[in-house]
Amino acid sequence: MSNGSIGLIIALAILVILSAYFSATETAFSSLNKIRMKNKASNGDQRAAMILSMIDNYDKLISTILVGNNIVNIAAASLATVIFTAYFGDAGVTLSTIVMTVVVLIFGEVSPKSLAKESPESFAYFSAPIMKVLLVVLTPINFLFSQWKKLLAKMFRLKKSEGMTEEELLTVVDEVERDGGIKETEGDLIRSAIGFDDLEAQDILTPRVQLVAVNQYISMEDLQEIFVKTNYSRLPVYKDNVDAIIGVIHEKDFYVQMYNHRNTILPVVQRVLYVSPSIKISDLLRTLQKNHSHLAVVVDEFGGTMGIVTMEDILEELVGEIWDEHDEIIEFFKKIDDSRYLVAGNANLDEMFEYLNMDISVDDLDLDSVTVSGWAAEQLGHIPEKGDRFTFENLQVTVTKTDGRRLVEACVTVEQPEEEEKQKS
Repeated sequence: MSNGSIGLIIALAILVILSAYFSATETAFSSLNKIRMKNKASNGDQRAAMILSMIDNYDKLISTILVGNNIVNIAAASLATVIFTAYFGDAGVTLSTIVMTVVVLIFGEVSPKSLAKESPESFAYFSAPIMKVLLVVLTPINFLFSQWKKLLAKMFRLKKSEGMTEEELLTVVDEVERDGGIKETEGDLIRSAIGFDDLEAQDILTPRVQLVAVNQYISMEDLQEIFVKTNYSRLPVYKDNVDAIIGVIHEKDFYVQMYNHRNTILPVVQRVLYVSPSIKISDLLRTLQKNHSHLAVVVDEFGGTMGIVTMEDILEELVGEIWDEHDEIIEFFKKIDDSRYLVAGNANLDEMFEYLNMDISVDDLDLDSVTVSGWAAEQLGHIPEKGDRFTFENLQVTVTKTDGRRLVEACVTVEQPEEEEKQKS
């Protein structure tokens, strides 16, 4: 074997190594955790900052990698053809094609990509300085490809891909939680925060029929009794009826008035915020903070009172139920047996569907109601009365308790599919 042949074989080996390098680099940069890179860059890691700048200009990076990879692969194939034809004549072309296909596939593609996938960060750190040089060297070629890409995008009316959707982000949270990256409680908090901006005041308000409000001319003795019985720290105050709420009275202000032997609460009634039912609770939270208020009255299009929303109601959508020592623990759902459940009328309808393992939601059904009581009235077509029954999907609902105006409690029976009943029997 001549020195020239040895030189060609060494050159071929180098080209295969370069092919492996480009393949591994492509996989490493596409598999990187961008958030981790941002954290490292913000902590002063210059190599991470270099990698991050390349990821931010990913089109230019991938063009450089693909151009480089194609150049070395074509060069390797051409060089192999020269070597094989020198030893095997005309048959060398066929042999060269077969051998180089296997070599490039195993050593230039599959193996380096598999290794880079296992440790993308380490390989990206190794590859970044080399890629920085290649990005400069191949700038003219990248520019041509960039213009060609823009032309194709216009011809085929291609739209730029959107960022991560809310559903995709929730999927990421589920996967990270499943992998042990975050705890279940942390995952629940993140999911609540993601869905927080979708909720409106009407979704979380305490409805008008459940309001405890007082007349502006209530006697001090009667108001004291209400504060003692309800354990509320503040109460809405109305002028003529609940549709004319004029403010809110704080318990501490009331007792100051009582201590000073005053016979009216009007001087200490604080103004209240009025909001529409469609206001986002994220906006409402900021409004309450800005006005140093803890309560807002939700009014309908006619100015009537729909209900109230407190700061606590909003925060509970993020962190879950907030209990104090005076709160009465309410069981919204109580299991009677394997198929029957007692459900409170003020229970959230979506929560009931979830509790009963039904893969549906209020949005899917285009319902106007968000509580079980409202849902029952919608299904029946009138105010629920004790003994009323209706069927919904695989649910048999029987009204067991009312207060004359709304459903207080219902018995929900979940009917099992016939096949499951046969299997059980």
